[in-house]
Amino acid sequence: MKNNLEDLHNHLFMQLERLSDESIKGDELKEEINRAKAMSAIASQIVSNGQLAINVKRMARAGYIRDAPKYLEVKE
Repeated sequence: MKNNLEDLHNHLFMQLERLSDESIKGDELKEEINRAKAMSAIASQIVSNGQLAINVKRMARAGYIRDAPKYLEVKE
């Protein structure tokens, strides 16, 4: 996998730093705000998908399901 949760964490903090840059104004600031909103939406989906994978693993261990789709498997 190319990216991981640590990368997501770092990207979100870099975006926060860009939004905190007081030299960014006007259209450039609006562009950063739009970028931050997009990143936030994508990050939320990544976290939700991770939670789904964890829930699938728990259900499998509890015997409620046998096989999960490959993309939801949590590697140990």
